[in-house]
Amino acid sequence: QVQLVESGGGLVQPGGSLRLSCAASGFTFSRYTMSWYRQASGKERELVASISNTGGTTNYADSVKGRFTISRDNAEKTVYLQANTLKPEDTAVYYCKAVSVYNQDYWGQGTQVTVSS
Repeated sequence: QVQLVESGGGLVQPGGSLRLSCAASGFTFSRYTMSWYRQASGKERELVASISNTGGTTNYADSVKGRFTISRDNAEKTVYLQANTLKPEDTAVYYCKAVSVYNQDYWGQGTQVTVSS
């Protein structure tokens, strides 16, 4: 059974940091590109960052470049999102997504990140 389980969300003050984790099971993690998406209330889901199956290539949305870092540990079957210098506009539900070269995809259930004083 395929599972993607996000964790690490919560309430943080502006300027603070969080580390999100997404633990995978039920598929060959090392063969999948992994991504973090987010969806703010009333808005469409947007891509935040992605990382290739080997970890050699990363991409970021302009809004998070220089503040967020995506990484992965294929041995632990986990992808991470280190989010620094958080802003209120980063408030959203954060989802991880796995995509194979055949475009088979899986989604996690999401973790809430709230940036507020």
